Amino acid sequence: MPNIVLTRIDNRLIHGQVATQWCGSVGANLLLVANDAVSQDTMRQSLMKMAAPGYAQTRFFSIDKTIQIIGKASPKQMIAIICETPQDVLKLVEGGVPITKVNIGNMHMSEGKRQVATSVAVDDSDVEAFRKLQEAGVELEIRRVPQTAPEDVGKLFV
Repeated sequence: MPNIVLTRIDNRLIHGQVATQWCGSVGANLLLVANDAVSQDTMRQSLMKMAAPGYAQTRFFSIDKTIQIIGKASPKQMIAIICETPQDVLKLVEGGVPITKVNIGNMHMSEGKRQVATSVAVDDSDVEAFRKLQEAGVELEIRRVPQTAPEDVGKLFV
């Protein structure tokens, strides 16, 4: 069973907060970006590698590849999975990735979305994905950085 220490939704993927605060807080030594587009984009991968802490490895896998190979991870790998959307996390869970908790960190405001928390904007598709994750027994947490208190996840469903 893979040692997943953090699963985070952040549409910026790997950046300063993830690299410096979250990885240190949870002890991650492997940052796995599960994202179909980024898995094919070496430019974005290079930029994210620069933001990653020196003590952590980085991997950029498609959602399907993540599902296929996560079970082969070494127990020494303390894995932080970073996804762009709740729909991607739901695909991982439905594909058998043993995710028990999701940290919702940053979902930018854009057309068709509504702001529901400090740094979280959702549309109906996001809400449905969060509902399905909860139904699958996944704990949801809205928290930008480890030092702040979690926000009420009920905000997601209003």
